Amino acid sequence: MTAGLFYVYTDPGTVDETEFHDWYDHEHGPARLTVPGIGPAYRYRALDELKPPWLALYELDRPDVIESPEYKALGANASDRDKAVGAGLATLDRRVYEQISDDGSPVGRPAPVTLAVAMSVPAGSENDLAAWYTEEHIPMLLQVPGWRRIRRFRLTRALDGSDLEPGSFLSVHELAGPEVLEDPGYRAAVSTPWRDRMVASALRRERRVFGLRNAIGG
Repeated sequence: MTAGLFYVYTDPGTVDETEFHDWYDHEHGPARLTVPGIGPAYRYRALDELKPPWLALYELDRPDVIESPEYKALGANASDRDKAVGAGLATLDRRVYEQISDDGSPVGRPAPVTLAVAMSVPAGSENDLAAWYTEEHIPMLLQVPGWRRIRRFRLTRALDGSDLEPGSFLSVHELAGPEVLEDPGYRAAVSTPWRDRMVASALRRERRVFGLRNAIGG
C-alpha cells in the first residue's frame, strides 16, 4: 500500500480571519479526520510572504482515500457554515499525491518548518529528476544541520480547477527551523550544475516555506 498526501492551500479571502481559523480548526479539519485513512494532519502558515498564506497537510494511508464514500459524503453533507466560508475563500487548491520516497528521520512530529517544492518536468525526463534527487540533492541536503527528512511525491489528482498535470512532483522537506535555509550547505546543494539544469528544464516550479501553526484535531 502506497502512502499518500493531501496537500491543501487556502486563502481566507473575504472571510474574517478569526472565523476562518475557528472553522478550520474546529469543524472543517476535524471532519476530514473522521474519514478512515486520513490523518494525522497539520496546518502551516507562510513564512515567505507569498500567497496562498495557509497550507494543510493530511497524511493518507493511500491516495485513493479521497475517492472514498466517506470523504465524498463530507461535501454532500456540508454545513451552512462550510458553504458560507467556502464561498468566501480566495483560494482553495487541493492536490492528492502518492509517496515515492522517504529519506532521513524526523525528530518529533510535526516539523516546525516545511519547505515544499513542486516541479513539473517534460515527458521523458522523470528518471533524470529522480536520479538527481537520489544521487545528489537528497544526500547533500541531509548533510545540512537541521535538515531532518525529505519525502518525494507524484501528483495523482489536482482538484478545484488546478492546472497541474498528473505526473508533476512534490518534495516535502522537514526542517528544524527557518535558519536551516541560511546554512552554507543548503546554498551549496542548490548551486550545482545538475540542479541548475533540472530547474532550467522544468515546465513549472513552485517553492514555498511554511511554519507550523497547529496540529488539526490536536
